[in-house]
Amino acid sequence: MGRAAVVGRQPDGRLVPGMRSLLAVPIAPGGLPAVRLQVEAIARECGMSADRASDWVTAVNELMANAVRHGGGTGDLRIWLDGDLCCEVRDHGPGFAAEPYLRRLDRPVPSVHGGMGLWIARQMSDSMEIDSGPSGTVVRLRTRMGGDTWGGEA
Repeated sequence: MGRAAVVGRQPDGRLVPGMRSLLAVPIAPGGLPAVRLQVEAIARECGMSADRASDWVTAVNELMANAVRHGGGTGDLRIWLDGDLCCEVRDHGPGFAAEPYLRRLDRPVPSVHGGMGLWIARQMSDSMEIDSGPSGTVVRLRTRMGGDTWGGEA
């Protein structure tokens, strides 16, 4: 893959042997198309099929769009490989009640406020975690490598 890293950092700052940090970039409204291209290149370099990479890019894009739309207009994206391909999107918005979004299995009804992005991201990844509070939201996706089907439940 061309990225030499033997030790990486978990989102909480812990060093993790064998973790490869693949991308860390700011998110801003005009920059999403360029970041999507980087995300797709990473997914393909990690061995995802074209279809699965497209789904993963869609999931990551939904999180980035949510950060821009609902999280104060900007955020940060991190992608790493620790055996699984993982991403984290962080914003500095007002936060929201995350629990209903983690439990929802049925397709939500879209509204003028949105409602589909987190559901789509969850459907196109193996697990999703949301930490949200008054100082911002962090959403993490984890996708198992190997095979072309999504794992479903977290």
